[in-house]
Amino acid sequence: MADKLKKASRAHTRYYLSDGTLVPGSTTVTGLLNKPALIIWANKLGLEGIDSTKYVDKAARVGTLIHSMVETHITKTKCDTSDFTPLEIELAQNGFYKYLDWEKQHKVEPIFNEKKFVSEKHKYGGTLDFYCKVDGKLTLVDFKSGKGIYNEHFLQVSSYANLLKENGYKVEQIMILNIGRNEDEPFQHKEIAPSVIRKYFDMFKSLLKVYYIKKELNWR
Repeated sequence: MADKLKKASRAHTRYYLSDGTLVPGSTTVTGLLNKPALIIWANKLGLEGIDSTKYVDKAARVGTLIHSMVETHITKTKCDTSDFTPLEIELAQNGFYKYLDWEKQHKVEPIFNEKKFVSEKHKYGGTLDFYCKVDGKLTLVDFKSGKGIYNEHFLQVSSYANLLKENGYKVEQIMILNIGRNEDEPFQHKEIAPSVIRKYFDMFKSLLKVYYIKKELNWR
């Protein structure tokens, strides 16, 4: 697991069509949207004397470890925490226990996790967190860590839902589980209606078009 984390931190996952063409990942496409709230948040940290870049890096490490704890729990393997500090492990465990509390309230039947897919039709790729049955329904689950669930999360998960459907998997419900790292970041469970997901995917396709136009223009 430690090697996997190191590899993931070095480079983004690459996605290729069947003819070998390199295509963008969902996170790259959704990243084209401006996030003004992040600028305000970073400025607030700066006024408090906190380096926002270092804060984000440390928070990302905790989020990565939470994700790994959940993943190894699902796959019934051992989570390697040797690359993390005691504080990072403590914070990640807080989040992991929140996930376990949620899991106890549902019947969860794993099908696969951390699986890469590519859309030959729309020319993009993505790696899905978790596909399973939750209370008998085929469910796409996306894990987030942080203070809340935001619109860009819906945008991203809409692209994942399309990847599943395009590759022959049925999706009966879609969930985002926001796993807080401490008492200030509560666990949140959000289900998204199919009609809403369709609208977000329309928006994603528009962003994908912008991505390819910028590429043609050699936009920098």
